[in-house]
Amino acid sequence: MGLIVQKFGGTSVKDAERVMNVAKIVTDTYKKGNNVVVVVSAQGDTTDDLIDKANEINPDATNREKDMLLAAGEQISIALLAMAIQKLGYPVVSLLGWQAGFETTSMHTNARIRRINSERLKSELDRRNIVVVAGFQGISRYGDVTTLGRGGSDTSAVAIACALHADLCQIYTDVEGVYTADPRKVKNAKKLGEISYDEMLELATLGAQVLHNRSVEMAKKYNLELEVLSSLTNAPGTIVKETAKMEKMLISGVAKDTNVARISITELPDKPGIVFKIFSKLSSKDINIDIILQSVGRDNTKDIAFTVAKEKGKQALELLNEYAREIGAGSVVLDENVAKVSIVGAGMETHAGVASKMFEALYDNQINIQMISTSEIKVSVLIDINDADRAVSAIHSKFFDAE
Repeated sequence: MGLIVQKFGGTSVKDAERVMNVAKIVTDTYKKGNNVVVVVSAQGDTTDDLIDKANEINPDATNREKDMLLAAGEQISIALLAMAIQKLGYPVVSLLGWQAGFETTSMHTNARIRRINSERLKSELDRRNIVVVAGFQGISRYGDVTTLGRGGSDTSAVAIACALHADLCQIYTDVEGVYTADPRKVKNAKKLGEISYDEMLELATLGAQVLHNRSVEMAKKYNLELEVLSSLTNAPGTIVKETAKMEKMLISGVAKDTNVARISITELPDKPGIVFKIFSKLSSKDINIDIILQSVGRDNTKDIAFTVAKEKGKQALELLNEYAREIGAGSVVLDENVAKVSIVGAGMETHAGVASKMFEALYDNQINIQMISTSEIKVSVLIDINDADRAVSAIHSKFFDAE
């Protein structure tokens, strides 16, 4: 008998038929003699609908109150799934995040897990109950409900699997695994049998919407193998683990991120500490910087451009406009019509010309590159948002069609 943690995303439980389908998957696992913990996301577009409701009332509501609202989505899902499992005749109990022992930081809407008090989980498993847990949420030291950020149910599932030393953690989605590109957008996308933590982490961070990046970080830290598979078919999924045989593939995937904005500042004084002060101001407001490009100095000034998450763009613009006036810099411009397209692959470390091949694909399709960022296993470019889907297809074809 093993302990299996299964996570089901919003599309897997979006309606009554899907909820019953998930109940059958869970109970089939239980019938084989396994203990089962199930982590569930909010149904379908529930979270987006709740955000819209909040904006109708007060777009400037505090993050604490947003968390109180958003946590309701998962509460609906766990109750409905528990009812479905009861209907099939199996013992089950549903638990909210705090009931399952999730203790988090107090950063509302993007909290981090501090620890899991697993006593309640273990107690319910000892009773041979199937335990259905609300993903994406926990409780702070002040007793307030918190949420882990979009995609946080993946992290909830991995955290439970690590805390309970589970034998397997399965992440069920609406696709059959991890693909070389989004199979809903790229027709010839290929499913990977396995992928390394590092490659999956890069893909998740760069916009691939298969796994929450923090869930991959945690799985890597605790060396927990993940299986990504579909709740709608019986096809084998993709294993995410420490080392993966990529069959000599140059890259493992192409990802797109449209949640990006570019900020450009012109005529910054060419003095020590100026860039530090810019980024420290942004950091103090929890605004993360991604791609950075600085020009060669001229007339004792420099230009700098960098990217931030789109939802942080206007806040960053206000901060930097004020600072630019203080130091006598030129203009500060926000451009939200950009997208980041990236390739990821461990094969880059040992193969020359990978970046060149990517740039050739963009050139062949007359797609202009605005900024470039590289690491040992990834290359990212910033392009016009209207070219994003075309760029992903062109790059994917360049690397995979010849195989």
